[in-house]
Amino acid sequence: MSEAILLVGGQGTRLRPLTDSTPKPLLPLAGVACTTHQLLKAKAAGVTRVVLATSYLAEVFEAQYGAGEELGLELVYAVEREPLGTGGAIANAGQFLKGDGPILIFNGDVISNHSLEEQYRVHESSGAVATLHLTPVEDARAYGCVPVDDSGRVKAFLEKMDNPVTNLINAGCYIFDRSIIDVIPLNAVISVEREIFPELVKQHVQGYVSDDYWIDLGTPEAFTKASADLITGRAYSPALGSLNMEYLANAAEIATSARITGGTFLDEGVIVDESAYVHQSVILADSRVGSNAHVENSFVGRGVKIGSGIKLVNVAVGDGVEIHEGTTVSEGARLSA
Repeated sequence: MSEAILLVGGQGTRLRPLTDSTPKPLLPLAGVACTTHQLLKAKAAGVTRVVLATSYLAEVFEAQYGAGEELGLELVYAVEREPLGTGGAIANAGQFLKGDGPILIFNGDVISNHSLEEQYRVHESSGAVATLHLTPVEDARAYGCVPVDDSGRVKAFLEKMDNPVTNLINAGCYIFDRSIIDVIPLNAVISVEREIFPELVKQHVQGYVSDDYWIDLGTPEAFTKASADLITGRAYSPALGSLNMEYLANAAEIATSARITGGTFLDEGVIVDESAYVHQSVILADSRVGSNAHVENSFVGRGVKIGSGIKLVNVAVGDGVEIHEGTTVSEGARLSA
């Protein structure tokens, strides 16, 4: 397994305003772009060449990563002029593959501790045409579920339902035989989940079930949680190693009476004033948290000014926003300039 396709074309509409100018996969987790975490995980598993399937703000990825030299990978870019869905994106990226061996395919909005090496071993030993990472969740009603038999073979792909037959869901990481990719039609909008997987079940799709740490980065709250989990050590990334910290500060200026807890990340140029409290949050470069402010489970963009006494809980704040003293901000608000 030396080649991979990383699906990073989504617009991240549920993450606005954070994604107005930055693609979702390039938002930082513990100070490192989500895509970097994923690329280095793939590299650690033996991948040497990655095709990035891009669409929204596609040019930003190549500007950041180039040909991949700094990461020790060969990176190429498959750009969708119009969004093609997950299956269409895989077909489009498949044109840039070189080898004929199994291909790792993974979504750009997931962080997982599961073993890619073990998933590959399961794929090789099972004789399946595709092997999916499946993870158990407490409540599968928000997801389609994936029942398997006693040998781990996938029996079906089921849509969202009120009473799921299993708590196993598709975790967004696949190993496909190259032949599967080559028969997906080009330049067509196709869903791998709804159109391709149900057909592959008629052949042999294997499930690799793992209850390791896994999170879908679909919301600002999920991003702040994943960032905090990396800092506090619940999640692991080759980009950071194993951390175990209350917070991670990149040259931030923190008043001695301020409290920073819960795996908070403070970027370069951040100022936290007297008696402010910041918990499990991400605050990007050159922002300021005023005295006695309370910031909890929130993602704060660049150059933001949070006035004295302001309370933010589960809030996403876009770049350049000023929240003046005395302003009431509703829990879960999305603030843009």
